[in-house]
Amino acid sequence: MKTRWLARGAATGLVLALGGLAALAQEPGALAARGQRLFVEHGCYGCHTVGAAGTPIAADLSRIGFKYPESYLARWLRDPAAQKPTAHMPRLELSEADIEALAAYLAGLRGGARP
Repeated sequence: MKTRWLARGAATGLVLALGGLAALAQEPGALAARGQRLFVEHGCYGCHTVGAAGTPIAADLSRIGFKYPESYLARWLRDPAAQKPTAHMPRLELSEADIEALAAYLAGLRGGARP
């Protein structure tokens, strides 16, 4: 009886561990695709352009991935004024997961027309 309980516990732990590894190994393309959706949902096109889409009030982000690494973009998204005190960009209400996804999307913008 105790052996069966231990075997079930071990199997359950293995399933949970493998599920966690799958989440950690999320395909980078899926993360960037989520970031692209967030870019649209949060209205970033209201100020920024990517390719021909958007409003040219703030920086054109079409090639931002060439200029800054993903880690810097994530820091910027957390608090733009901390990176540049004169920044006009507001601090967005984003979860850490949203910041990572949006930074992955922006880091992938390297000149292709990806709206």
